[in-house]
Amino acid sequence: MPDKIQLLPDNIANQIAAGEVIQRPASAVKELLENAVDAGASEIRLIVQDAGKALIQVVDNGSGMSETDARMCFERHATSKIKSIDDLFHIRTMGFRGEALASIAAVAQVELKSKRAEDEAGTYIEVENSRVQKQEPVAVANGTSIAMKNLFFNVPARRNFLKSNAAEMRHIVDEFIRVAMAFPDILFTLTHNEQQVFYLEAGSLKQRILQILGNPYNAKMVSVKDNTAYLNIHGFIGKPETAKKTRGDQYFFVNNRFIKSAYLNHAVMNAYQEMIPADSFPMYVLFIELDPTQVDVNVHPTKQEIKFEDEKIIYAFVQAAIKHSLAQFSVTPTLDFDLDPTIQQLSSVQQPFTEARQQSASATSLYKGFTQGNQAHFIEKDDKQALKHWRDFYEAPVTPAGETPATQPESLLGQQGKFDNDDIFQLLNTYLVVPQQDGFLLVHQQLAHERILYDQLAAAAKGIPVATQKSLFPATMEFTPGDTMLLQELLPDLNELGYHIEPFGKNSFVLQGTPADLLPTDHTHAIDLLLEQYKFFNSELKLSQRERLIRSVAKQRAIKAGTRLTGREVKQLLQDLFASSQPNAAPDGAPTYFHFSQDQLDKMFGR
Repeated sequence: MPDKIQLLPDNIANQIAAGEVIQRPASAVKELLENAVDAGASEIRLIVQDAGKALIQVVDNGSGMSETDARMCFERHATSKIKSIDDLFHIRTMGFRGEALASIAAVAQVELKSKRAEDEAGTYIEVENSRVQKQEPVAVANGTSIAMKNLFFNVPARRNFLKSNAAEMRHIVDEFIRVAMAFPDILFTLTHNEQQVFYLEAGSLKQRILQILGNPYNAKMVSVKDNTAYLNIHGFIGKPETAKKTRGDQYFFVNNRFIKSAYLNHAVMNAYQEMIPADSFPMYVLFIELDPTQVDVNVHPTKQEIKFEDEKIIYAFVQAAIKHSLAQFSVTPTLDFDLDPTIQQLSSVQQPFTEARQQSASATSLYKGFTQGNQAHFIEKDDKQALKHWRDFYEAPVTPAGETPATQPESLLGQQGKFDNDDIFQLLNTYLVVPQQDGFLLVHQQLAHERILYDQLAAAAKGIPVATQKSLFPATMEFTPGDTMLLQELLPDLNELGYHIEPFGKNSFVLQGTPADLLPTDHTHAIDLLLEQYKFFNSELKLSQRERLIRSVAKQRAIKAGTRLTGREVKQLLQDLFASSQPNAAPDGAPTYFHFSQDQLDKMFGR
């Protein structure tokens, strides 16, 4: 019997190893950018074609490589960072060039040009399938240029798993932002298909944050800085009013390496407790610096997940630093002891409190309630103090002329399609109380409207287009590069749903039309909120792109809790709800209404 165990050829072994490092074009972008940073570059340029599938090129003006180093960097386990096993635990740089390039060369066609300042000529090397095809001297500027072409050309099964260009490009932008955010003193550019996406000049951390996340954060950030013997923390956090429904604008860096940490994120959320809604997320860009021996960066292939020697200390420091910054910059709620000028001018403040006034005030029941025993629950037997009828709490406010208050009797299309002539009234401008023969329905108006809109939009996605109302004055909209990529990906589906949006230069779009049934509003702001909602669904639910978009549009366009409805609007809402495909549930599964029977009510009161 022949032996069964064989050593794999180097090229196959490299491809297997590459699978851990290079999962998609963005993985290669991350490795190449980090290598350029480690080379001491002050300018780094990323050039991409077809979302990295055709070309990923990184050009830097760093230290460059000698002829020998340029050849050695493609070998497995070749590195300039580690000479002993102890060095593994003291690495402060980003990555080591050899490991990344060996993996990239196994799954792409690579061209390298590199030159040191002290050398007269540089080195040019072509590598394909882990084999060097050509090596020769070349005239080139100081620094290094690495171009990888046709990613996964020799692993077609892996190439088939790549997503659309728009989706892969968003991943590339994410990786680019993470490296660029960590090194604001370096100039970064990103060009895709000959169009410049980012041009980030070297500057301060605050300038870099505004370059990437947008100028709206300019006056809405608070600096964080806390140095101790164990660790240092610095960066910026957003004021509570900037909190969003998605986690997009959250960046943690440990020793300048981007990390994902649910544990540290929990520390940040605790610091904001009771300052932002429970389902909102604050913006933060925070850098933690500590001894590398206190951190294990090798618990994940991409090094985005790390392990701390003492997590509890890190947690406490992060939470305390953020609380201190919020308090220091008067962001936390405080008591204002300064009287308003209009209050100080009131006669009750300015006039002297005479003895006659003191006797008059001390005789009131209000004064007795605070000064005498057993008076706290005393109610004067006076007609003026009598309690109003309980129904007064639900009386509708005065409505504009020509509109019917929601509390007036209206016809209702019930669950069985029958009309009942009973009172329907709006409670707390959020719920509809709908009487039934055996009790009543309590309908949540926003969730009900989401169900109605979802059905309409789902029908549009299946070939029944939504009518578009052309804008008399088209609005120009500006977005961050990341949101620009997302919007470009969604444009075809948005057009089917009644939004007519056209690209208009770099990071700009023109809103030419909106769904015909859309109420007048700030459409530019509405598109911003729509993208936020889409990103929320994108991170929380494993749904198709179109399904996520339909849910996002339905949630964005639905009438919100707290909106006053006329009787006509209430009637139409209920008719549309019970004519929908699933009237008892919103698109996310939340109930649109609850049914309360008389028996249930009697039991609640012990009857």
